[in-house]
Amino acid sequence: MGKLADAVLRGGGHVIGVIPDKLVTSEAVHNEVQDLRVVRTMHERKALMAELAEGFIALPGGFGTFEELLEMLAWRQLGWHDKPLAMLNIAGFYDPLMKFLDHAAREGFLRSEAHELIILDDNAKKILGRMKRY
Repeated sequence: MGKLADAVLRGGGHVIGVIPDKLVTSEAVHNEVQDLRVVRTMHERKALMAELAEGFIALPGGFGTFEELLEMLAWRQLGWHDKPLAMLNIAGFYDPLMKFLDHAAREGFLRSEAHELIILDDNAKKILGRMKRY
C-alpha cells in the first residue's frame, strides 16, 4: 500500500489513508498522506473505505486483500453498493480465483453472472477506462 501511495503522490494525486488505531503503533504510517483517518476497528476501516471509494481495484495480495475484495463483491451482489470492482490480474495472479468462482457457480453457490460483477485485466489503464465507463 505504501508503494501505491508513493506513486499516487508522485503523480500529483490525493491519498486518503484509513488505519485502525491498533495498527498506528505497530505498522509504518505513511507520513506524506494528506488525509489520514484513524478508526477503531478493521470493520470501521472497511466501511469507511467503501463509503469513500468510487470503485475498487484489487492488486495481487494476501488474506487482507482477498477478504476486502470478497466482501465488496458480496455487498455488490446484495445491492449495498453499485460501484465497479476490478482485479489487476498481473501474471495471471487472479486466474485461480476466477476458476474457483466458476466452480462455485457450477455447484450452485454463486449466480452464473458472478463474472459480470468483476472487471479483470492485466492492464491498469484498461481497468480504469472500463471503470470510468461503468
